[in-house]
Amino acid sequence: MSTDENRNEHEELSEALEAAKDEAQASEKEAPEGEASEADALAAQVQEYQEQMLRAQAEMQNVRRRAEIDVEKAHKFALEKFVKELLPVADSLEKAVESTEGHENAGEVVASIREGVEMTLNLFMSSLKKFNVEQINPVGEPFDPQQHEAMSMVPAPDAEPNSVVAVVQKGYLLNGRVVRPAMVVVAKAEDAPKIDEQA
Repeated sequence: MSTDENRNEHEELSEALEAAKDEAQASEKEAPEGEASEADALAAQVQEYQEQMLRAQAEMQNVRRRAEIDVEKAHKFALEKFVKELLPVADSLEKAVESTEGHENAGEVVASIREGVEMTLNLFMSSLKKFNVEQINPVGEPFDPQQHEAMSMVPAPDAEPNSVVAVVQKGYLLNGRVVRPAMVVVAKAEDAPKIDEQA
């Protein structure tokens, strides 16, 4: 081989080596960019999964809290229908006691019946109290539409306007919730406009 050929071969080898180096550098530059973009995508995916996990945990806490509230309400108000069925019994016993008022001179039989009914009524009311049933007897209190049902309005000069003058039927609460509103007669303000009740 001549020197020119050696030189040409050497130049070709140098050029090939340079080209290989350039390719290697280019592939090294591309690999970190590809890995970086892949790492960014994985980091975004991890963050998305973390957010989904946090949302799922929050949802589970809300479901647990709602279930606890529902169970608490079920415990508190499970007796509501039963109490509603017993209220007419209390009303009847109260009416029986009221009907004997003024007949104290009627004899021992009426007095003993009254005493027995009063004792039964007291026993019944104390049994209801054990289960957090309270009686609403709002005479003299301001009218509260949450707990009272107005049957009529009457002029009452000695009573405060919009206050309860009389109770037609007592109301009852179970754990603070109205089971039956009290049916009441409300005092009307004297300067209130006349209401046409027949309209």
